[in-house]
Amino acid sequence: MSNRVLTHVFHVDVAPEKVFEHLTAPESYIGLSPLVVAVREVDRSEPGVIRYTAVERFRFLRIFTHDNPITVALHTDGLSVHGEVRSPGRIRMAYRFDLEHDGTGTRVSDRLDLTAPWLLAGFAAGQARKVQLARARILAERLSHLAGA
Repeated sequence: MSNRVLTHVFHVDVAPEKVFEHLTAPESYIGLSPLVVAVREVDRSEPGVIRYTAVERFRFLRIFTHDNPITVALHTDGLSVHGEVRSPGRIRMAYRFDLEHDGTGTRVSDRLDLTAPWLLAGFAAGQARKVQLARARILAERLSHLAGA
């Protein structure tokens, strides 16, 4: 097994509470994570935990697609959102978003701890990094309309 840690810090021009609200809604991850095309089986029965299945869509050679169901557990702690993702192929990822006031906006620290079999580690880490960087841009764009509110 191979372990990788991916970190990214960025700014969003809205208050941390608004970012937190968006990151704790499973449906928000459709498109926020560019690979996620669907969310289903959302379970909020356990206090402080939201469990759901997200469907990632991978494209190969621009022709073939593979829908990959992943199980997600989302937890909250103050202004932090964290959890675990389990994907087929023994790929596991712990994630954490720490939100801090930054002027009139929010400083977001995004951390991914990825564990995968060494044959899949490079591919999984590459995909995770692309998603991480895109998520920062997409989150800022989505929430920019709230900046003036």
